[in-house]
Amino acid sequence: MSIAFQALKEPAVLRAHSSTGQRRYRRVAMTLLGRFMRASRHEYPCKLNDISVGGAAINSPVAVEEGERIVVYFDHIGGLEGNVVRVFEGGFAMLFKITAHKREKLAAQLTWLVNRDFLTGIDQRRHDRYPATEPAKSIVLDSGQTIECDVIDVSISGASLKMEPRPPVGTGLTLGRLRGRVMRHHGHGIGIGFIDIQEPEALRRHFM
Repeated sequence: MSIAFQALKEPAVLRAHSSTGQRRYRRVAMTLLGRFMRASRHEYPCKLNDISVGGAAINSPVAVEEGERIVVYFDHIGGLEGNVVRVFEGGFAMLFKITAHKREKLAAQLTWLVNRDFLTGIDQRRHDRYPATEPAKSIVLDSGQTIECDVIDVSISGASLKMEPRPPVGTGLTLGRLRGRVMRHHGHGIGIGFIDIQEPEALRRHFM
């Protein structure tokens, strides 16, 4: 993932409220890979161009129609529902249809994404990892294949798994009820990134 954003002297905060005389919500350039689902329930890959808590501009390999209902999923953000408000060559802009609570959560997620290098350092792991005390698990790949694994450690953004088969980087999977993707291979198995940032309490229920 890459983020194009003005260099910051202190962490930025994206707030979920309007500002008189400006675009209603602050928009940031951000590149995230994802997928979207149309009303036909067919899914297509896509790439995020920019986003605010009110909407997003998205590159798409297929043409969509203005007013069309779309559900889009991006790594680290999760699912967002809305309607197409503008189409352009190679993509579309959508307006989110979400609750105030979801908008506040999205603001927090975007703030974290914008500031993550500032807050943690580019060459460091993004979050503290903790050893799993109930390590025996299995993953289910998007293809439906189940693979036994041991959970070495976990954080709110990912996990390290000990396993023999090593699915290709980018493979989608489910660990328990947590959706994720293979991010890297290591000497004992794979490292995965969760699609959504997890609540610490949820991790304790799953792994500790």
